Amino acid sequence: MTHQDDATPTPPDRQPSVRAVAMPADTNPTGDIFGGWLMSQMDLAAGTAAARRAGGRTATVFVDSMSFLRPVHVGDEVSIFTDITHVGRTSLRINVEAWRQTRFEETSQKVTEGMFTFVALDEHGQPRPLDPKADDQT
Repeated sequence: MTHQDDATPTPPDRQPSVRAVAMPADTNPTGDIFGGWLMSQMDLAAGTAAARRAGGRTATVFVDSMSFLRPVHVGDEVSIFTDITHVGRTSLRINVEAWRQTRFEETSQKVTEGMFTFVALDEHGQPRPLDPKADDQT
C-alpha cells in the first residue's frame, strides 16, 4: 500500500462506518492517542462492514500494512471509512482509513490506514461460504 495521504486531501465523500471522539483515557504515556485504541476503532468499523456483507457473524483473521501517518490528539473527532476490496469464498479484505478533525477546524487529515481480512463464520464458529451475488458496497 502506498502512502497517498497528501494526494487525498479530503476524506471519502460518504458517511463513516464509525465516528468517535478521542478522550484522555485513550492516551499513551506521551499524551497522544494510543495506537491500539485507534486500531480497535478501525477493527470495529471493518467488522461492521464485514458482517453486513457476509450477512452474519465474522471474525478478524489478519491485519496487514498498518500505517500510522499522524498522531491523534485528545478531543479530535476520528472518522473511520471502509472499502471492501476483495471477496473470496469465505473471506473479505477491507481497506480502512482513519481521519481526524479537531473541534476547532473544518479540515481533516488522514491519520491511519490499514488492510483487514475477515472470515465469515457459521453458527459453530467455522468458516462458511459468502454469497457471491451479495452487494459488495459498505
